[in-house]
Amino acid sequence: MERFIEKTMYASRWLLAPIYFGLSLALFALCLKFFQEVYHFLPHVFERTEADLVLMVLSLIDLSLVGGLLVMVMISGYENFVSQLDIGEDSEKLSWLGKMDSGSLKLKVAASIVAISSIHLLRMFMEVQKIPNDKLFWYVIIHMTFVVSAVAMGYMEKNMKH
Repeated sequence: MERFIEKTMYASRWLLAPIYFGLSLALFALCLKFFQEVYHFLPHVFERTEADLVLMVLSLIDLSLVGGLLVMVMISGYENFVSQLDIGEDSEKLSWLGKMDSGSLKLKVAASIVAISSIHLLRMFMEVQKIPNDKLFWYVIIHMTFVVSAVAMGYMEKNMKH
């Protein structure tokens, strides 16, 4: 009975596979949104101010960071919890493939969240005259919470490895 339970629990990891596949669909949706933003902005690029252009570029960078985060979680999560990816010898292989354990994946996710939060905060500062001080204050508090959390996770991960 114990053996059956253990095998069933181990096999249940495959329930994560459709979730990671779903992330690839989310990546596709993000890609569509990226090009929708470009499509709407590009025809009016000469009518926009420099600040508007910078804000648009920041939005595109934000979408690309989220996309990179999705790829990291999707591929590393699949490799760590479901099965090793079987990529042919003749295929291009990502340098970090097979090297990112769940601890380093958490650190990458935390760093990505801080980067995304930084872009949002920079966007707020670009439009500081339009944003109430109390709202800006909370954006800074939330961003600093992300920063402190990421630093604390990095510190704990470093200490656990030594």
